[in-house]
Amino acid sequence: MKNQVLVVDDEADIRELLSMTLSRMGLETHCAASTGEAFALLEANSYDLCLTDMRLPDGDGLGVLDHVAKHYPSVPVAVITAHGSTENAVAALKAGAFDYLAKPVSLNQLRTLVRSALKLPQPGQGKRANDSPELPPNYPRLIGGSALMQSTRQMIDRLARTQAPIHVTGESGSGKELAARLIHLKGSRQEGPFIAVNCGAIPENLMESEFFGYRKGAFTGAAADRDGFFQAANGGTLFLDEVADLPLQMQVKLLRAIQEKKVRKVGATNEEQVDVRIISATHRSLGEEVKSGAFRQDLYYRLNVIELRMPSLREMREDIPALAEAIVRRQSGEREPPKLTAAALHELQTYDFPGNVRELENVLERALALTTGAEIDRGDLQLVSTDAGRAVAPDVSGLPLQERLDLVEKNAILDALAQTHYNRTAAAKLLGITFRALRYRMERLGINDELESKG
Repeated sequence: MKNQVLVVDDEADIRELLSMTLSRMGLETHCAASTGEAFALLEANSYDLCLTDMRLPDGDGLGVLDHVAKHYPSVPVAVITAHGSTENAVAALKAGAFDYLAKPVSLNQLRTLVRSALKLPQPGQGKRANDSPELPPNYPRLIGGSALMQSTRQMIDRLARTQAPIHVTGESGSGKELAARLIHLKGSRQEGPFIAVNCGAIPENLMESEFFGYRKGAFTGAAADRDGFFQAANGGTLFLDEVADLPLQMQVKLLRAIQEKKVRKVGATNEEQVDVRIISATHRSLGEEVKSGAFRQDLYYRLNVIELRMPSLREMREDIPALAEAIVRRQSGEREPPKLTAAALHELQTYDFPGNVRELENVLERALALTTGAEIDRGDLQLVSTDAGRAVAPDVSGLPLQERLDLVEKNAILDALAQTHYNRTAAAKLLGITFRALRYRMERLGINDELESKG
């Protein structure tokens, strides 16, 4: 049986063009010239996709979108907007549209959109519930039964059914990349690549070539053509972590790539089309970055179409026991995982975890290395905390202000390095700064020399 598509547009030539293109793709197409006709066809037939113009004689595309969402929630809706009408496209995506097309309609983009929409899992098809036993052992999971975690999982499921740009916020270590991977795996792009990029770890002079690729001979050392992140993510998802670290010049080029869905390699004269879904993340407030002039407002509106906030671990302390047991089981490998004592679980639940789940993983990895028995007890965790569960600050009384600040900063960096087993990239993430910023601070505070002297 052929997949059925509903086309809603008041222009006869547009309806004919879309209908012919979809028929050549092996799809059965029904056309409507108004919202009234569309609603009647929706009631009489079962559709796999709805394409609707934003301007209709008796309503608009948002009305069609709202009607379908209420009465036929499994049917994805894509809207067709006027050329350059970014506001309408963003409004449709925020309202739950699967994706959008701009007039004049690019037939290549139309075919790509339709193929993606038809790949969406239907309710009950290809079950991907978080705790489903059908999932492979390495499938990413968000563990926890708290109301906050359940609502986060539900939001991820909803976001997976659109192509809207998503901006994931949350503290360092709260699982922003994991959420992005789940959105990718639960959506129509699950068979495509997922490319994760730490924007703060790329030298500024290499950014354009890393993102868009380069042609042979474009610069010294360019011995052969090379694809960039956008080409590598074609047909899938590009996850831009710590996107607030992008310099302004690169922000301009990224905005153009997102709007035009085309990129030009360094040294090339022509652009190439790319089909990439953008998911971005940062632990900082992009809104505040815009106010300070460090982030472009137009790029902010393109990236932050829908926001997903990942909760901190201290907001869902009731999930810590299940999460800790799952981490210990994974880190134990083939050996029998030790049990966490009641005292150890209490210690974990009363600690604030400024580094969130990533810090919990580091704490438990260290405890596994220290324990020799069948249990992990409170002492094995080695959590230095006050009654409030926060790390104890060094005594800086009597020191000049700059020395006080340097000592606090130095101890914070050393603590992060110890927690991450001196993995500097992980330590930078734990501290909520870029790798370059960590490297600079370690050099300024003499930490490198101190570590080398200790062997």
